[in-house]
Amino acid sequence: MTASVTYLNLLAKTPMFRDMSREQLQWVIDHSREWAVAPGALVASSERGADRFWTLLDGGWQVEQGGKAYPAGHADPAKWYGGRDMLALGLAPTRLVATKRSYVMEIEQAALDEMLRRGIPLAPHLRAGLDFYRKLAR
Repeated sequence: MTASVTYLNLLAKTPMFRDMSREQLQWVIDHSREWAVAPGALVASSERGADRFWTLLDGGWQVEQGGKAYPAGHADPAKWYGGRDMLALGLAPTRLVATKRSYVMEIEQAALDEMLRRGIPLAPHLRAGLDFYRKLAR
């Protein structure tokens, strides 16, 4: 993964962040890191990086578990991975792998908690993702 720059006008077009004000978008940018990821690269796994929250800004990735792959784009429920709520589900080991040239955002759990406390409208996206991950937990 290579460090990348997050541009406010592009972030505003990403489904997860589309309903945010410019001020909220800037707060997200100031409290996250963007990475460019090559196809086939490991973004995170249950062993590395799952304690952080990852979201797909552009490109594609897949969640891998038990020999199965679940591809997702930036508008799908699996457009995010990791963090406390996903870890609490007790999933079998997972891996998050880029399927094409992608841009991902890394957010520390404390920053995600603060975003929610500030009323940044992520809850519907988080719920949709948790519904997806609950299916993997079965």
